[in-house]
Amino acid sequence: MTFTAYSEKDLKAISVELLEYIQPHKILAFYGEMGVGKTTFISYLAKTMGVEEQVSSPTYGYVNEYVSKDFGKIYHFDLYRINSEEEAYNIGIEEYIYDENYVFLEWAENIENLLPEDYVRVEISKNQNGDRIIEVTL
Repeated sequence: MTFTAYSEKDLKAISVELLEYIQPHKILAFYGEMGVGKTTFISYLAKTMGVEEQVSSPTYGYVNEYVSKDFGKIYHFDLYRINSEEEAYNIGIEEYIYDENYVFLEWAENIENLLPEDYVRVEISKNQNGDRIIEVTL
């Protein structure tokens, strides 16, 4: 499924549709160039799920944990600085991705071989007009 966000305000509606479309999947792997809007979109997803706290990139700590009364725990990883599968194991990545909670993984290409079979691939790019193209593959 492909979504187009013509402006940032479109991300709210896209978040609602995406969450309906992906059920019952809970592992979302985000792909896209630096600055394309992965963290921004994850922020909208988390807010749509009922997260009330500030959602930001966990760049220095690898993972942020959020809580939603409707969706439970949500883990948000930034794997940009992960250089090997061994490093991912050292931070306990498998405990998160094989649990029952939602997991959002930025820079998932750095742990591609560790992802479960039923993960959702979310590729974000920008077209010539600056619109965000969000391609979701189950």
